[in-house]
Amino acid sequence: MPSWSSLQPFIPIGVALGGVYALSGVGMVVLYRATGVLNLAFGAVGAMGALIAWTLINSDGVPPGLAYIIAVMFGGVVTLAYGMVFGPALAARDPLVKAVATLGLALVLLGAMSWIWSNGDITRSITFPTDTETAFNVGQVGVEWTQVIGLAFGVVMTVGTTVFLRVTKIGTAMRALADDREITATLGVPVRRVEAAAWLGSGLISGIAGLLLADLVTLDASTLTFLVIFTVSAALIARLRSIPLTFVAAIVIGLVDNLITPTSITNFKDMTPFVLAVAALLFVARGRQYSFARGGIR
Repeated sequence: MPSWSSLQPFIPIGVALGGVYALSGVGMVVLYRATGVLNLAFGAVGAMGALIAWTLINSDGVPPGLAYIIAVMFGGVVTLAYGMVFGPALAARDPLVKAVATLGLALVLLGAMSWIWSNGDITRSITFPTDTETAFNVGQVGVEWTQVIGLAFGVVMTVGTTVFLRVTKIGTAMRALADDREITATLGVPVRRVEAAAWLGSGLISGIAGLLLADLVTLDASTLTFLVIFTVSAALIARLRSIPLTFVAAIVIGLVDNLITPTSITNFKDMTPFVLAVAALLFVARGRQYSFARGGIR
């Protein structure tokens, strides 16, 4: 086992990535509860937005702040357009069909990125001004403000979304859709409008997450696209229901994944989200069986 001093440098980045996974997971859970769609294109949308921002900054001379806003808006527009075009057709289909449909979008975007940004000799990166600023120290390790921002976004999104779903009309409508779509429509709730809000919000979140991951991890289309696995794992641990549990699961996944890096099993670190998700789901299933044996599933 590595020493505590060798593990310390991986704690801040693990928590920061966990915050970004939580940010993404909350957007994924809200969209799933409102529309029944598990958006597997989340990472690809964010990756393409980050690459667009990089191009605007380095090739077109656009100010970084404006480029970042355009990247976030790109995520919102693409996701909203997909939801409005394909959402109605997918509404009555099985969850597996809906998930595969978004996987198709992810592959289309990944192919487009491979074609547009095909020059592999160029090193691309998103670098925020906060990367070189130390916020505080954890032991002997300095924590950068960008890492703090990554965690802060996850916390703010978790708390803000929870409050939004409870106190706003659109939030209440989203919760009603999650309980029973047909009854909610019968009561006069504008289902299409609520779904559009869910798609747009999810897209904006994917744009933000893509920029943060491009800075914290790397600006690579394939890597950012498949980081959605970490987000999906956190959402599955929360059974695509609990927003606070999604946050906790994302933090644990990000932290464990990075703490494995200096160990002898680092070659297996990509298995982290799968192992944690399977373990959590088996624990939940065991708890249900136990409750059933005592007189009913709880």
